[in-house]
Amino acid sequence: MITGDSIDGVDFISSLPDVILHHILSSVPTKSAIRTSLLSKRWRYVWSETPSLSIDCRRTDPNSIDKTLAFFSAPKITSFHLCTSLLNRIDPLNSWIEFAISHDSEKLSLEFRDCRVRDYKFPDFFYTNSSVKQLLVNSGSVDLIPRCSVSWTSLKNLSLSFCTLSDESFLKILSGSPLLESLELLYCAEYMCLDLSQSPRLKRLEIDRSDWFMGPTKIVAPHLHCLRLRHSRLPCSLVDVSSLTEADLNIYFCDLGTLTTGFLQHNVVKMLQMLQNVEKLTIGGTFLQMLSLAALCGVPFPTLKVKTLTLETMIIRSVIPGITKLLRNTPGLRKLTIHTVKGSSISELHLNTYLRLHSLKQRQCWRSKDSVFPGSLETISMLVGKHAESNLVALFMERLLKSTKSLETMVVLLVGYLDASGFEELLAMATTLSHNNDVSVLIKRSYIKCVSNTFPQR
Repeated sequence: MITGDSIDGVDFISSLPDVILHHILSSVPTKSAIRTSLLSKRWRYVWSETPSLSIDCRRTDPNSIDKTLAFFSAPKITSFHLCTSLLNRIDPLNSWIEFAISHDSEKLSLEFRDCRVRDYKFPDFFYTNSSVKQLLVNSGSVDLIPRCSVSWTSLKNLSLSFCTLSDESFLKILSGSPLLESLELLYCAEYMCLDLSQSPRLKRLEIDRSDWFMGPTKIVAPHLHCLRLRHSRLPCSLVDVSSLTEADLNIYFCDLGTLTTGFLQHNVVKMLQMLQNVEKLTIGGTFLQMLSLAALCGVPFPTLKVKTLTLETMIIRSVIPGITKLLRNTPGLRKLTIHTVKGSSISELHLNTYLRLHSLKQRQCWRSKDSVFPGSLETISMLVGKHAESNLVALFMERLLKSTKSLETMVVLLVGYLDASGFEELLAMATTLSHNNDVSVLIKRSYIKCVSNTFPQR
């Protein structure tokens, strides 16, 4: 219900120009916008001229959706969002998509929530759309495999979630989207090679995949500026990412028993080698554990040009060798952010098994000065003493600071670590930390409270 203050008996909101009312109604679901037609004659047809439609028809009679669209009178749709179940609605769904396309919708968002239906195919006219600039398809049940050529000549942003793609279909999509600038592939399956060499405008790529959704094993993207790669099970070979300036890697390998030293050298560390021009880099905890194995196996690391580095990591000893080697091979580093997490990690049991398989003794690998750090997330809660966890964080910070020479700023984001009293203890200890350079240190807990300290040069 929209209400407003009355001025001289006139509702203030109702007196606003239509263009402002349309903007207001664009921010609410269409079903709610239609209800405003009951307010007064002034509001009767305002919703029908709103250039934005958001329809959730999972529990709605398709006939009522048809009636709603029949009353719609705006000549153009800037945004069309449809959330639907496919069960018994394939024919009306095609007509609703055609309605959005015929009204030159610039932003088209389609969400399918019925995973049981696998036989739906987008109609050919879906792939011929010169107006859409932003397309989102979130599907647990639909193959995005065009049987015709693709012509999305205005498309700049494409986001696909839970879609099944083939390499051939992906090439069709890319060739038909010459203005594409941003691409998101979230839990999509069956495509293996992602060749973006013929998409010179594409600057941002995000890939998320899990054990159940196989993604690309090879990426060719010479024009890409920003890459966010998060997946599990299998590594991904970066063939050409020579223009990258920003990267975010959080990669998990499930079966360490199948990994060899050659694998670490030719896949894990090679990913770093392909990022030698990156200036802003984010690395996740499990990838840091894999880098630790590479460091312990004597695999050489490349020298990086990173200036801003973010580590999303657990405070456990299995990340220390990888972080230390990484910092020492980043001579131009200016800002280091430690974002603590207590998420999934590779168990130390599996890591030690891997080391034994490669004739490495774990006691020699995990150096004595690293023994103060817990071997797993579970042992953190077993730390003895009131000050144990704050001491742990302080020691972790000190260890990283001693591994850098050019650092100007360290930011510590504590999520899942320390209560209020522990945080205050850490602040007191932070002022006593020593290292070779003047470094401004900002410590935050749960993104709320923060303090800044400058460590004096010794």
